[in-house]
Amino acid sequence: MPAAEWLKVAEAALDAAGAAIKPYFRANVATEQKPDDSPVTTADKTAEQILRAALSKAFPYHGLLGEELPAENTDARYVWVIDPIDGTRAFITGRPSFCTLLGLLEDGEPILGIIDQPITGERWIGGRETGAKFRNPLGGKIGTRPIKTLPEAELSSTAPEMFVADGLTRFERLKQKCRRVYWGGDAYAYGLLAIGQIDIVAESGLKPWDWAALAPVIEAAGGVVTDWHGNKLRLGSDGSVLATANATLHAAALEALGEK
Repeated sequence: MPAAEWLKVAEAALDAAGAAIKPYFRANVATEQKPDDSPVTTADKTAEQILRAALSKAFPYHGLLGEELPAENTDARYVWVIDPIDGTRAFITGRPSFCTLLGLLEDGEPILGIIDQPITGERWIGGRETGAKFRNPLGGKIGTRPIKTLPEAELSSTAPEMFVADGLTRFERLKQKCRRVYWGGDAYAYGLLAIGQIDIVAESGLKPWDWAALAPVIEAAGGVVTDWHGNKLRLGSDGSVLATANATLHAAALEALGEK
């Protein structure tokens, strides 16, 4: 099936999910703690159910892998990967930096991704057939910055707590070489990288639903996304992610992380 058809269905599903999320934003939304101590809300569950229903109806032979509900048919050639609210802590505390993430894997590798921010109306799209698109009510263009050196680079990461032991040491090496570091943002930071506001995002401990939508967007915008070993992301990756504005900057960041 052509990518245009995948994208048409995905965008309609995201529109519906976003409409369901909005009433819960800055409202007294019910929250639970999951076994890993991360929060989940009624909005998370409702949005994922909406996305799954739309995708299952349109693509009954595709698999589904989401953060909040059981996986389905993940041995299929094509698998949709869903994070209904990436940045649930931001959502709970009224920050419009959370995103809904929807990615499509082919044989375990990401080929299409959408980053959606239903409150601001921003939507990033990227894929090997669709190219890069940025939809923003205030305007703006997609495309990473052309800077080549770490001292020029704006570095971002969600939280220091995601780095432990050797990972923390390696991140600190990268941090010391960059212009400055910004904490927070979750998936929204990757969207900012794709429009040239941030130059590097380095994180670890991520699940497939955290990165499946992000890699195609960044790559279509001119950037590079791998794990901390320089390998392309796919199912089974170790959870480390290094996203950069271009290949030259990526090589410098890998070197700072101690891999090259």
